[in-house]
Order: sequence, then structure tokens, then C-alpha cells
Amino acid sequence: MSALSFKRNGFGVCTPATSRLGTITLGGCLLAILLTGVLRGVAEEAAVPDSNVGIVEGTVEDANGAIVPKADLTIKCPLPCRPQTTVASDSGGFEFRNLTLGVPYHVTATVNGFKEWTSSTILLTADRSNVLLTDVRIQLEDASSSVTVYASQEQIATEQVKIEEQQRVLGIVPNFYVVYDAKHAVPLSAKLKFKLAMRVAVDPVTIAGVAILAGMQQSGDTPNYAQGAKGYGQRFGADTVDGVSDILIGGAVLPSLLHQDPRYFYQGTGSTTSRLKHALFSPFVCRGDNGNSQLNFSSLGGDLASSALSNAYYPNSNRGPGLVFGNFAIGTAERMLSGVIQEFVLRKLTPAAKSKSF
Repeated sequence: MSALSFKRNGFGVCTPATSRLGTITLGGCLLAILLTGVLRGVAEEAAVPDSNVGIVEGTVEDANGAIVPKADLTIKCPLPCRPQTTVASDSGGFEFRNLTLGVPYHVTATVNGFKEWTSSTILLTADRSNVLLTDVRIQLEDASSSVTVYASQEQIATEQVKIEEQQRVLGIVPNFYVVYDAKHAVPLSAKLKFKLAMRVAVDPVTIAGVAILAGMQQSGDTPNYAQGAKGYGQRFGADTVDGVSDILIGGAVLPSLLHQDPRYFYQGTGSTTSRLKHALFSPFVCRGDNGNSQLNFSSLGGDLASSALSNAYYPNSNRGPGLVFGNFAIGTAERMLSGVIQEFVLRKLTPAAKSKSF
């Protein structure tokens, strides 16, 4: 007869079976069932949390919410309670277990390069025995540092042009084409050269000056336009075109093409002779965009081109080489005189420049 045997199935029930590897008797099966029940009871009892202790846990982050790993954490409490320490994991997480209920705790977090962080008071109770800290945000340590901000040459030039556009003689007459801080001036881009030229051309005081000049020419009956309103309009138009063409060609077009600076650079120091020479030669010598002195083709070419264009709209009786070279000579002489006045007079009469030190 075969021996009656039992085996455990997957659900812990004894069923009859035979096995070539060995047999267990009915008593042995019952003993196994009994031991299994005892062990399960012990395990379930161990899994039940102690209602007399609590847990504090959380994640260490920086001010931007990024995880900070390996921070040192300490939970402190009044004596005779003893503090506990731990180290945050690679994911910033930490946990303190077996904490006594009813005791006030404080958690501190420290990590190299950051300020120490301390929590508010944590009081564990039977209803609140597991506390998750969500505000463990540590700040970088205060450190004195200097930051140097480098502006582009275009930005510096733009700001300098804005300053020059505030320069007015007696607070009225535009004095935009003079640089009083010549030492720190940077070259203008083509865009800024055109901007400055147009700013002068459309200024109300410039237009008023053209109107006055046209009236003076009307009184002197020159150029040979008619008298009356028509003649005044012709003179006003001719003077406007003269001025705008000279400003645009000599102050923007040629300076952009030849990489020259159309502005007058105030010297302000040195002997009177040195300053006078600087002023008188300003129509013939200019500063290039590379910072070197150059023959002032821009100014001379602007005066000559503007004078040549006047042949297109002046009366026939005024046209010819005499008009071109006569206006060119007058324009050059005016620039020489203007340089002397700029160097010795106008700075004192320009409020925006008087506050600067050179």
C-alpha cells in the first residue's frame, strides 16, 4: 500500500499527494499549518505601528526648488530627549523615526555653501504622528562679489549721442555736433551719424534760423529770386535744401562711407595757441572712427557737394563756378569761425556742458 501523504498547495491547504522526494504525515502537515499561523500572527503584530511614537520626514531643496543631496540634518528636542542626526539621500530625502509624542522638535539642515535652515516647532500628537516637511528650502550663503557689466560700443555711443542732443546754447540753440568729453568718446555707427544729422535738420530752432536767413536774403535781394511772398518762399526753400544737403552729405553720408567722425572735439586744455590751432584746423582735420587724425574729406566734400547741388535750383543768373566755389569758401570759413567760438565761448553758454568736468 502506498503511504497517505499531503502537500501544501499555493493557498496553504493540505491536499493528498505523493512525492518521490519524500512524504510528510498528516500530523506533520497539521504542525506546519500551526507554525504558519503563529508566524503570521507575529509578523502582523510587528507591522502594526507603535501609536506612541512618530515620524518626521521631508526633502531638502534650494531656493529654486532643485534637490540638494547629502545635506546634514539634525532633529533637536529639550532634555532629557536626545537629538538624532541623518544625511539626506541622493534625492534629498530624509526621515526621523521613533520620535516621542508631545515633545517639541526642531529640524536643522546644513550643507556646505548654504545657510543653515531651521524648521518651526514640530509637535507630534496621536492625531498627527507623521509629519511631512514641505518647506525645507535652504538659501545660498551671502557673499560679497563685484560684477562688471560691459556695454557694447554701440550702446555707449547711443548714450553719448543722447547727452549731446541735450546740449543747447543758452538752453535754446542746438549745439549737438560738439563733444565736450573727447577723451571718452567712442565712434558713431552709420545709423547714429544719420540720426544726429536728421535731429539737427528738423530741430525747430534750425528751421527758425532758415526762416530768418531767408528774410535777410529777401531784404538784400539775393539770390536773384523775385520779391514778395513767392520770392521769400523760393529763398526759404533754397536755404532749406542748402542746409539739409550739407548736413546729410557732410555729417552722415560721407562720414559713414569714409569712417570719419563729423563732430567737433572740444580740446579745453593747453595753451591758447594750441586751442586756437585746434579750432581753426577743425574743418580740415577730423578724427577717424579708428581714433586717428585724418584729412577731413567729409566736411570739405559735404560743403563742395552742397554748393554744387545749388546750381540745380538757384536762378540762372546766380549759377556757375562762382556759386559753387563761393559757397564752398563761405562754408569753410564759417566752420573755422564756428570752431573758434566752440573752443572759447559756447561751452560756457551751454548749461548741459557746464556741469561736466574735463
